[in-house]
Amino acid sequence: MTALVLRSMGIGGLLTAVPALRALRRGGIRVVLATPPELSELAALTGAVDRILPTYGLASLSWPGPGEEESDHPPLMPDLAINLHGSGPKSHQVLHDLRPRRLWAYANPSLPWVKGPRWDPSEPDVLRWCRLVEWYGVPADPEDLRLPTPMVASPAPGAVVIHPGGLDVARRWPPERFAAVARAIAGEGLPVVITGSRRERPMALLVATQAVLPPQIVLAGRTSLRELCALVAGARLVISGDAGMAQLATSYGTPSVVVLGQQGSARSAQSGERSGGSRKHQTLLQTFCPSSPGSPRQSLQRSTDVTDDVLPAEVLKAAERALGAGVR
Repeated sequence: MTALVLRSMGIGGLLTAVPALRALRRGGIRVVLATPPELSELAALTGAVDRILPTYGLASLSWPGPGEEESDHPPLMPDLAINLHGSGPKSHQVLHDLRPRRLWAYANPSLPWVKGPRWDPSEPDVLRWCRLVEWYGVPADPEDLRLPTPMVASPAPGAVVIHPGGLDVARRWPPERFAAVARAIAGEGLPVVITGSRRERPMALLVATQAVLPPQIVLAGRTSLRELCALVAGARLVISGDAGMAQLATSYGTPSVVVLGQQGSARSAQSGERSGGSRKHQTLLQTFCPSSPGSPRQSLQRSTDVTDDVLPAEVLKAAERALGAGVR
């Protein structure tokens, strides 16, 4: 049986779906994953994906898609469509438009014909997608997150990886604070590299400059996804402002600290732990107070909407806790 699985998000989105995807594969289901094509290398590392159906966001899907049109008897519709993307109704409808024989998805009041479990908005993604496939009779292990190290050399074995970027620009921790952390770590004699996408390279270079570190340590825009995986797998520590990068560190068991923006009027927590309560993965929360919808302050530039209430000293203390719990 072939299942078309919708998970059209970034690195973190794909990684949090890995236990559910592996559960499907163990159950004898062939998985076609609708996801951005640039994640194909990461999807291959999961060992749970047979084919990628290139997809961005919730655009209409084309079935059977690349790779199966040439077969003698291409399926006219998916045997099964599974929504690991969201609660609907749009993501449900994108899959329903392909007329699959069956649709696995969370119940949504706008689509009463979807008979699935109740959506819990507070549930972590890993548990959410495991619960969905289990509701339909497929046992899943939420701890089944680990990835194999790709067969490529790490660009900087044993380095401390600092990843200042992230999809939500307005909620990013300030570059000058990443620079302060990088400068302190380098001052302890530890090798430091700065990662990011090609678009984030100018910011990464700014962090290096403010940290008084050479531009050669900036790997942003210079690594493939497989090389990034190898880098994280062999790193001493990952410090990030991006949940996807933090999830990648979790997938490789690499100690990590992530600074995340949270919406609210007051800071609700100074630190926490990820991955089953492990001190190896630390989370720091900064308060994000958004402007009114449509306000010019909600732009691609950082603004005073972020209170910046996490200090470099706190990140360094969290790094000590993470390293103490996961000596490599």
